Amino acid sequence: TASLPEIENIIVVMMENLSFDNILGMLGRGDTFAKGPNGKPTAACPDGKGNLVHAFHMPSECMTSGVSNSWNTGHGSYDNGTNQGFVTSSTGESMGYFTGDDIPFTWGLASTFPIADRWFCSAMAQTDPNRRYLISGTSLGLINDTFPTALPPNGTIFDSLNRYGITWKDYYSDLPSIGTYLPLLTKAGISDKLVKMEEFYKDAASGKLPQFSLLEPNYGNQSQENPQDIQFGDQYLSDVVQAVLHGPKWSKTLMIWTYDEWGGWYDHVPPPAAIAPDDIPPDLPPGFMPGGFDLYGFRVPAGVISPYARRDFVSHAVYDHTSVLKTVETKWNLPALTRRD
Repeated sequence: TASLPEIENIIVVMMENLSFDNILGMLGRGDTFAKGPNGKPTAACPDGKGNLVHAFHMPSECMTSGVSNSWNTGHGSYDNGTNQGFVTSSTGESMGYFTGDDIPFTWGLASTFPIADRWFCSAMAQTDPNRRYLISGTSLGLINDTFPTALPPNGTIFDSLNRYGITWKDYYSDLPSIGTYLPLLTKAGISDKLVKMEEFYKDAASGKLPQFSLLEPNYGNQSQENPQDIQFGDQYLSDVVQAVLHGPKWSKTLMIWTYDEWGGWYDHVPPPAAIAPDDIPPDLPPGFMPGGFDLYGFRVPAGVISPYARRDFVSHAVYDHTSVLKTVETKWNLPALTRRD
């Protein structure tokens, strides 16, 4: 039973490894950078040598490999809730940010449609754990880009969609996020729903989009993970949003866009407490900082695109990637997968 009859199609696009302040900190909508009399951000972090590194406009759209999204870097950046450890845990590049001159479509999108300024990544961990939260509500204890030895006990959202006859596709460019659980790549009823991005543009134009779609950029040059040129991701976001806006299904569509995690870039809002998804503790190797899944990771950009979107709206509610699961579950009255969703 569909409980949101106005919406027939939910589309999710998830980019990579950038914080809210890094992308939208200068936008001026929501909880963005505080600015001084010169119009520049007042945010700064110590470098461990008695100096402060102030937030600065990135000198190029091309990033370097100067920031890190590891468990230790994240918890060191968090610095007991002060968010003052970004530079000492990573490098000064972590204080860089982009503006609308660098990513004009992303800024136009965030200026036109609702955004969330309290959307946190699901765990203060790397890409794969956070993408597992998007599709299964848990990382099964993993904190880095390694593979679990089992599948989640309640399955993934794709298993739920299959169980109740809801159509879906994972449109991917080079790597599908379903592959964060390797056995799913060859599982019957799952693997046949993995299709290349080219098919998305055809389906969007012909009105043949499934009820749920996951869109995935090329993770080598479009996802905006460092050291990529961020403009390629801006172009990708433009391409997929325009395809939805001009397709015959637009009037019944909800599109959600966000990023999997903060990538090591500065954000001024400390992550709050979270609901641990299950009883599985983080798999921490020797020498890793203590922590758990009862704390979110840092904020990431996020928003919704829909003809039903509220005008001039910024949501201050706390969200994470399992909010996507909750939205899908609410739409089709599906059971939750973990405590988090």
